[in-house]
Amino acid sequence: MYAYTEFDRQFVRARAAQFRDQLERNLSGELSDDDFRPLRLQNGWYVQRHAPMLRVAVPYGELNSRQLRALARIAREFDRGYGHFTTRQNLQYNWIPLPKAADVMDRLASVDMHGIQTSGNCIRNITSDALAGVAADEIVDPRPYCEILRQWSTLHPEFAFLPRKFKIAVSGAREDRAAIAWHDIGLQLVKQSDGAIGFKVLVGGGMGRTPVVGSVISEFVPWQQILVYIEAIVRVYNRYGRRDNAYKARIKILVKAEGQKFFDAVAAEFQHILNDDAAGAAHLIPQAEFDRVAACFQRPAGVQALAEATPGAHTDQPLAYTRWLERNVHAHQLSGYRAVTLSLKRAGVPPGDATDAQMEQAADLADRFSHGELRVTHDQNLLLPWVKAAELQALWQAAKAAGFATPNIGFLTDMINCPGGDFCALANARSIPVAAAITERFDDLDTLYDIGDIDLHISGCINSCGHHHSGHIGILGVDKDGSEWYQVTLGGSDGSTISGAAIPGKVIGPSFAADEVPDVMEAIIDTYRREREAGERFIDTVRRIGINAFKTAADGQRHLTA
Repeated sequence: MYAYTEFDRQFVRARAAQFRDQLERNLSGELSDDDFRPLRLQNGWYVQRHAPMLRVAVPYGELNSRQLRALARIAREFDRGYGHFTTRQNLQYNWIPLPKAADVMDRLASVDMHGIQTSGNCIRNITSDALAGVAADEIVDPRPYCEILRQWSTLHPEFAFLPRKFKIAVSGAREDRAAIAWHDIGLQLVKQSDGAIGFKVLVGGGMGRTPVVGSVISEFVPWQQILVYIEAIVRVYNRYGRRDNAYKARIKILVKAEGQKFFDAVAAEFQHILNDDAAGAAHLIPQAEFDRVAACFQRPAGVQALAEATPGAHTDQPLAYTRWLERNVHAHQLSGYRAVTLSLKRAGVPPGDATDAQMEQAADLADRFSHGELRVTHDQNLLLPWVKAAELQALWQAAKAAGFATPNIGFLTDMINCPGGDFCALANARSIPVAAAITERFDDLDTLYDIGDIDLHISGCINSCGHHHSGHIGILGVDKDGSEWYQVTLGGSDGSTISGAAIPGKVIGPSFAADEVPDVMEAIIDTYRREREAGERFIDTVRRIGINAFKTAADGQRHLTA
């Protein structure tokens, strides 16, 4: 993991002190709510439906056990005893009183954490593959580049007030586990035949009211120049992006409207920066700085290739364990090691939520089995990256006792889900009760294994924090005359190998009432099980036969409950 320098610590602590001064002036009436709003937002503080919400940055998803224990203590002492892990690899608290906000920021700073730029119209938390640095299919470890991007973008004076929020995702593996095509900028690390390392750059992706898949703007940018290229993109966006309409202010709208003109403007700005000797030199990544940052991402002390163990090969292993090995345990680039997902998806718990006790238990598991390191995944789970294969059964026993061993990774109940109307002031409908009803309906593991891999994504509003557009099945909460209804889409993809090229799902018809959704889901799944060919996954069946058969089945449930 990246090790904070003394400069980094002074920076974060100074920011926390600055926020305390701003908060105290606001609470005393010296600083108006309107003036305080942009200041608190750029430190991660929202005012939600019922209480303030804090979004804590977890850069590219990396946490250590000390940090997770600090997050647990904050949940216990300042919130209601839990936190919510998001698709952006952040952690959110939903009930912290605003007068306590500065105390929380001091606690975060004490463990090298903060909420800087987790909100506001700026470059947000840089996200990446949760398996970065350990993935068996990795081309180049993306974490040093993510960290350099984080440092470059943090409080960048030119990009502090963009037309809208701006999100960057980085992948360094053959399998895209970071959904890069759905981001304002998506970066794919590539290695050319001569060994040269650089980035394939996508621009203009995004969800929300108008889902757009990012377009390739460059097939190869040398890694030393990537900050220059990103600066060129964001400068053009900052210059020409709309500021008169929040729904049309994202870069995806500008790219879609201008097309090649946008690409040409970026190319011209890129060359302009490179040709300016002073600016060009200042924006290139020096080898020495890359080496300094990259040195933080070496394997933990004592980690080295081991003789390959074969856990689970014996026929007397419990079925629950063998299923866990199949679903929650992932290949590793180092022999004798595995990466293991700690599932935050089980009946009775909102997807992505973890109690203070569970955070501490996960920290204990990280110390015992993974050299004190964890990752937050895009799918709202936790992951241990450095587990010895020989210790998998012991980890399973410990994870099961803590409630982390549900063997459902990649299944229907391993869903992405935003907090929805239970917390968010922007939401049109609640998403947590719908997720709970679906989990209850499909809680049988034998059924899940028969159904196979499905990405289910649920959003409480059109802002798509639950990424419903990219789900094989997407559910969107909508408002109808003050009532909560739910629109269903099929065939979306996040861009992974299993899902295929990134594409938004298609709406299968008018929205459904909340109590209809579980029956609609069952009708869709039953149609798949009836129509599938041998070995065919859900997404492949949808693409082969189209959505009409599923639409008919779903509409039948509407008529039955009408």
